[in-house]
Amino acid sequence: MKVQCLNSSSIKTRNLIKETFANLINEKKQLDKITVTELVNRAKITRSTFYTHYDNIYQVAQEYQLQTIELLCNDDLKLYSKDDILNYFDNIFLCLKHNESTYRLLLAADESLLFLNKLKDIASQKIYDALKNIYDNLYLDLYVSFLMNAILMEIFKYFRNESHYSLEELLYNIKNLFNKIFD
Repeated sequence: MKVQCLNSSSIKTRNLIKETFANLINEKKQLDKITVTELVNRAKITRSTFYTHYDNIYQVAQEYQLQTIELLCNDDLKLYSKDDILNYFDNIFLCLKHNESTYRLLLAADESLLFLNKLKDIASQKIYDALKNIYDNLYLDLYVSFLMNAILMEIFKYFRNESHYSLEELLYNIKNLFNKIFD
């Protein structure tokens, strides 16, 4: 992050850049097809304004990824029980719902599968670490892997408009499936 002190003007500018970037990624479907020139023209800002906040287009995409990864890795959120894990799912889906339009645009891009794999790895490890203390099973890592792959694929399909379910329905069914697997 280039700007050290984020005042309200800087926050608005960064949000405008990210919103414009998300719209461009939705149109282009590939990150490498977006240029700084195109972004600043669309956002109606100067190149110097863009470069005050970011070094390049990839840094804008990375900021989106880091925000999501921070949510999943939140070290303040300790997972000690199955209820903690179910609340963790609630928090993730609340964030997805709050930023639904942005994720819908970002996950339309071809590069989104790499990002989803990062998210799956992080969330899987967090859930596995919590469950290994409360669930004694030789196949725990396999169960967590199956569950997280299913969750991320359904989220991916949802944000690509390929799912028949709402986020609320996905969350409800994910929590039910979790309870069935880890009872």
